[in-house]
Amino acid sequence: MKQVVAALITRDPDEVLICQRTKHQPMPLRWEFPGGKIEYGEQPWDALRRELDEELGIDAKIGDEVARIQHHYKNGGAIELRFFLVQEFKRDLENRIFKEIRWAKRVELPTYDFLDADTKLVRDIAEGKII
Repeated sequence: MKQVVAALITRDPDEVLICQRTKHQPMPLRWEFPGGKIEYGEQPWDALRRELDEELGIDAKIGDEVARIQHHYKNGGAIELRFFLVQEFKRDLENRIFKEIRWAKRVELPTYDFLDADTKLVRDIAEGKII
């Protein structure tokens, strides 16, 4: 099972940073939270710090783990997603790999076409159960 980390980056209690995949990535143009795979020997928070630097050019202070989800794809693949809260970061956000990044209101998150693995979490965030 692939181990993946993602960040719930907040600007205030009502806004979360979301990212749209490019048309050339798997599951094109779907929305997700920034992050990526944990490399061999890497701790989850170190992997997330590295991914956020690579994808957004920020030096993030990784907060608490707020959710963990296992998702099984129809093709047989499986991932475990670990979501961490990020409320502080240094440097300006720079979109390095996505089609688009945007600050979205928590309650509006379900209107975006998120990856299947994220949909329950998106509902929980919108309902105020997480963050």
